[in-house]
Amino acid sequence: MFIINSYSLAVVFCFVTMLCWGSWGNTQKLAAKSWRYELFYWDYVIGMVLFSLLLALTMGSFGSEGRPFFRDIAQIDPMNILWLVIGGVVFNASNILLSASTSIAGLSVAFPLGVGLALVLGVFNTYLEDRAQGTAGNIPLLVIGVVLIVAAIICNGIASGKKGESNISKKDNRKGIILAIVAGALMSLFYRFVARSMDLNNFANPAEGMATPYTAIFIFSLGVLLSNFVFNTIVMRKPFVGEPVSYRQYFAGNARTHLVGMLGGAIWCLGSAFSYIASGKAGASISYALGQGAPMVAAIWGVFIWKEFAGASKKVNWLLGAMFALFIAGLALIVISGN
Repeated sequence: MFIINSYSLAVVFCFVTMLCWGSWGNTQKLAAKSWRYELFYWDYVIGMVLFSLLLALTMGSFGSEGRPFFRDIAQIDPMNILWLVIGGVVFNASNILLSASTSIAGLSVAFPLGVGLALVLGVFNTYLEDRAQGTAGNIPLLVIGVVLIVAAIICNGIASGKKGESNISKKDNRKGIILAIVAGALMSLFYRFVARSMDLNNFANPAEGMATPYTAIFIFSLGVLLSNFVFNTIVMRKPFVGEPVSYRQYFAGNARTHLVGMLGGAIWCLGSAFSYIASGKAGASISYALGQGAPMVAAIWGVFIWKEFAGASKKVNWLLGAMFALFIAGLALIVISGN
């Protein structure tokens, strides 16, 4: 299987993760013109599972290092399978709420608040795992980087409360913010379960019973799919905004709409797989933190492409500028902390 052997390449993979995690929401925005996010989310999850299998059969099966996919999945310990499934369930609960927040408040609000909060809480969760496995980075720099990102989240929160005129009511905007915060709190938990199932110290010769990154992302995706029959069915019947939607409406969708949703899941899955692959060299906390720079990417899409802050005051524009600057500075320190 393909394995990273240098920290610099691991950082490159983490930045690809950041771009993927911050960009998949564009497919939801595209589908939203004629498709409810609850229906989009089914295609998103299906795309995630199919792409994770593709990665496992290609990058996870070729090469001279590590265990190929089929041999790896046959020997994985049942407890590690359970950790991965739990990680998928926790992630799915958070991501459905994040998708709901995006549909209500927009990319430039939901991602910086939700994923930014997940970054802050998740870094410390994964750091505990890193410390246990001896892969933790420079703690003072990591903490300062996280503090700067917290400041960026605060700037975004203030800016979102001072948006210009839009078709979103203040009540719905508050609901979108609350959903993003709850999503972020849940999202901060899932990565530690995934990291626990892998031998982060040696992907080339992993310990027996542990998963390689490619097996991990596939089993994780199956956990997302299984839990989606519960979580998304509930949200379809009792949506946060609007009328209930049915499975009949989902199957009435055209192929192009379904493919857009699957593309979103594939983009997220690529980013996640690269994060898992990079974690062996960068450590779980560094890999997770860099990937969770996604709010900055999503905010760029939301502000400059989707014009979600059109008509905002000069003060709001200054707050958005400060948010971008603080995110960049925080991410830079996180990168340095892993060296």
